[in-house]
Amino acid sequence: MEYEAVIGIETHVELATDSKMFCGCPAHFGADPNTNVCPVCLGLPGALPVPNEKAIEWIVMIGLALECEIAHRSQFHRKNYFYADQPKNYQISQFDVPVCSAGMLEIEADGRSTRVRINRVHMEEDTGKMIHIGGGGRIKDADHSLLDFNRSGIPLVEIVTEPDLATPQQARAYAQEVQATVLALGVSDAKLEEGSMRFDANVSLRPKGTGRLGTKVEVKNMNSFRSLERALTYEIERQTAALEAGEQIYLETRHWDESAGVTGGMRSKEESSDYRYFPEPDLVPIEITDTRRDAIRQGLPELPAARRSRFASLGLDPASVAVLMSGGLELAGIFEGACEAGADPKTIANWVTGEVTAFLRRESVQLGETPLTAEHLFELERLCAAGDLSSTAAKQVLVGVLAGEGSPAIVARARDLIQISDAGALATQIDQVLADHPEEYQRLRDGDAKIIGYLVGQVMQITAGRADPKVVSSILAEKARG
Repeated sequence: MEYEAVIGIETHVELATDSKMFCGCPAHFGADPNTNVCPVCLGLPGALPVPNEKAIEWIVMIGLALECEIAHRSQFHRKNYFYADQPKNYQISQFDVPVCSAGMLEIEADGRSTRVRINRVHMEEDTGKMIHIGGGGRIKDADHSLLDFNRSGIPLVEIVTEPDLATPQQARAYAQEVQATVLALGVSDAKLEEGSMRFDANVSLRPKGTGRLGTKVEVKNMNSFRSLERALTYEIERQTAALEAGEQIYLETRHWDESAGVTGGMRSKEESSDYRYFPEPDLVPIEITDTRRDAIRQGLPELPAARRSRFASLGLDPASVAVLMSGGLELAGIFEGACEAGADPKTIANWVTGEVTAFLRRESVQLGETPLTAEHLFELERLCAAGDLSSTAAKQVLVGVLAGEGSPAIVARARDLIQISDAGALATQIDQVLADHPEEYQRLRDGDAKIIGYLVGQVMQITAGRADPKVVSSILAEKARG
């Protein structure tokens, strides 16, 4: 029997608010363990929560960007479970009345456009972080575990899809589009490596062409887009082999092991009834008026789909647009800044997606960690347009700017890359080339225009690429005419 996969994604997004969801503790990454804590986020008796207004505004922004319906009245619930990373033994979350519901997101994957329905977007508080010591960092093999409650209570938005994804490639494209959307909104840094954006996937198989759903398995611990795609590919293959062998698929949560490239069983999967949800007695319901919702909608920035369309309208090819968009706001921002200053979009896009991106990967740095600015790109493009730099030299200058050697003009002079455009200054080098290549010179005098390209290359070689090829070609053409 042939099977097809059914995939749903749960995305957790830590909001970049200054303080936590229900208290005034700092919500910043990187502090010493257990320093950003207070009686509220530690769950001490008598401590009462107070909602973060900015976090509510930002979840509404996310919902509007995902074309969700925004609830006029929403409510917090207690999600009851015992685990060491949750000091209260319950999590303040939402159940049947989330802030946002019934949305959608368009993605491009597998050569076609797919509409992914969003079931809900709800607000909750993050848990603490557990660090397992020994046994390769896995809880089952660890000698002991450490707890850091700095993350406990940070505003956490959960975005839940319907089971509309069919392939690991679609799942990856969806995850990347969610990250791009969140970054465009400016509500989170969405760093997978720091856990401020995390993905859980629910995957099941069913006989191809049928409408019923199979038994789903939840997969966790995927900390990159590559991990998400690899984990789903493995899990689909595992479930397929099990079904073909007549085995039963169990409702469970599995852990993705990046180094081994496999998923392993963690625990049986809980149902919502297991959490004994009930309304949070310490918090009143949230009221979101039409006026407030519409004001937030008016303040939405340009979203990724619109930006891609605008970049394409500038004449950029799909590959360049994809690289600009994949670099978050930094790459797209520096590209736009240079274009707004008057630079040629195609030239800037080629540099940003070529030399700039290659430098960042080679040096393992972010664009913001380099001195390169949009003004530098504009200046470099002007130097090329004025004939002061060749396209080859411009790339060398760009690397120098990225390395901190100064502005494009300073780097060009320091590296002796300023293009020689003066005909008189080039005469000696051209005469030398013609003297060294008498046969080619004779072909030129006999009217063979094709030989000009070869001779231009020889002049470029002896001038270390500094000669203006247009000027050299013009001089050689005059010599050909006698």
